[in-house]
Amino acid sequence: MTTTTDHKELVQRALADLLGPGGVDAVAPLLSEDFLHHRPDATTSTKKEWLASVEAALVPLAGMRVEVLHLLADGGHVVVHSRRTHPSGVEITVVDLLRIEDGLITEVWEIIEPAAEAAAHLEWWQPAGR
Repeated sequence: MTTTTDHKELVQRALADLLGPGGVDAVAPLLSEDFLHHRPDATTSTKKEWLASVEAALVPLAGMRVEVLHLLADGGHVVVHSRRTHPSGVEITVVDLLRIEDGLITEVWEIIEPAAEAAAHLEWWQPAGR
């Protein structure tokens, strides 16, 4: 039986492996064969597609700094809230919701927002006339 602590440790290991020298080869065994990755634009990637896109992205992102702000687990889900800084200084805020099943990462939903644009995105909910 796995616990929320096990799930959090799995996600921490996956992030460390992905950003470490092992890259996608190190994280691949931590993903289920039916893994799905979802983005806000309704794009969904399979395990093979996601690993290929991440591998291509890791080259220009070499030296990116990732600061995990929150790591929360509830049952079979883990949420990672992080700040990621590109070597150029551009910063994004990322929230990943991961579903864990049978000790493997089975599904991920990802939300990315450029930190410099965050204030502009707050206006959509304000009442008219303000």
